[in-house]
Amino acid sequence: MLFSNDPIPVSILSGSLGAGKTTTLNHILNSERELNAAVVVNDMGEVNVDADLVERESELTQEDDGIIELSNGCICCRLRGDMLDEVGRLAEERDFDYLLVESSGISEPIPVAQTFARGFEDAEFDPTGVYELDTMVSVVDAHSFWQGFDSGQALTDDSIEPQGNRVPEEALMDQIEFCDVLLLNKCDLVPEAELDEMEAVLEALQPRAKIIRTEHGVVDPTEILNTGRFDFERASQSAGWKHELQGGHHHGAAAEEHGVTSFVFDADRPFHPERIAQFFADIPDGIIRAKGFFWSAGREDIAMGLDKAGQSVRAGPTGTWIATLPKAEQEQYFAARPGIKEDWDEQWGDRGNQLVFIGRGFDQESLVDRLNDCLLSDAEMDEDWSEFADPFSPDEQRELALADD
Repeated sequence: MLFSNDPIPVSILSGSLGAGKTTTLNHILNSERELNAAVVVNDMGEVNVDADLVERESELTQEDDGIIELSNGCICCRLRGDMLDEVGRLAEERDFDYLLVESSGISEPIPVAQTFARGFEDAEFDPTGVYELDTMVSVVDAHSFWQGFDSGQALTDDSIEPQGNRVPEEALMDQIEFCDVLLLNKCDLVPEAELDEMEAVLEALQPRAKIIRTEHGVVDPTEILNTGRFDFERASQSAGWKHELQGGHHHGAAAEEHGVTSFVFDADRPFHPERIAQFFADIPDGIIRAKGFFWSAGREDIAMGLDKAGQSVRAGPTGTWIATLPKAEQEQYFAARPGIKEDWDEQWGDRGNQLVFIGRGFDQESLVDRLNDCLLSDAEMDEDWSEFADPFSPDEQRELALADD
């Protein structure tokens, strides 16, 4: 199989259902007439409506392989192999210069990016060297995002059925936190002042991405094509909560002006399982993102994780503590990350709590007081922790019921 020496650049469009991905894609195809592109359109439904819209509004057709339709599944999971089979077949003919991929509304962008950047072991075709991931683009519906954030309701359409153990708000947060360019679409439906505030929130969630306001998906094609912006390692570490955990407070003047704040709660003693579960179920609406790990008394061998995205709050087992590993493996961690040993507790090792909270209009002091109240008291530290009732799932993170349900 012979390929041109130059890899084919790829731009991937992610975004929730109705955000405007297909409209943006059609604008790019129709405004850049000299762009010789192939298009992959992924739709969760059995009928790929988006592919039909692209065909109807552009010069591409499914008959001449200008459009590849992948339906009834998601290219971040069950259709990854199918996608690679198709783009591998396209690459054999090499009669296009650019590949545009529109993922489904619930697709997680990292697995899709990994597929192009590192290949997929269950597929025969290896895209590395043939394709080059150029730009990860996320399209956010400004109107629904702001309505949800401003009212404390879901950030996405709550009529969308969750897929597996993923809920739409978690997928939306993944799309925001892993991208090079963030298109804030439908800006004509949101007042200017609220757009400024929303942009400050998005910048706190994803400080690396270039944020562009759009209406009806109209964007300069040069902003998302051949940008050379994608870098897998940088993208993987670009989420705002990761910056906070690494001590890299990043909020600028715009965020401060609009009351967007964040903080890290750090503590080296365990939480009481019932008290911290109740706290998680009752986190203020002003907290749009919370993420991190925690120590729940009675689960000394398990690191617990928190993941709040909008109204979705999930918590439960997320891994193991380094202190539970064999000595040889511990030494490997110490060598790779010397900072771990500096904070190592002689009795408890690396067990502890590091939780990031990002949002606006919340009382940080009150929140910290509540978190401190969830920690074991001195008297409770001497009790039998195995006797504490444990409301968390034994083996997975699960959605927590809201306190007033």
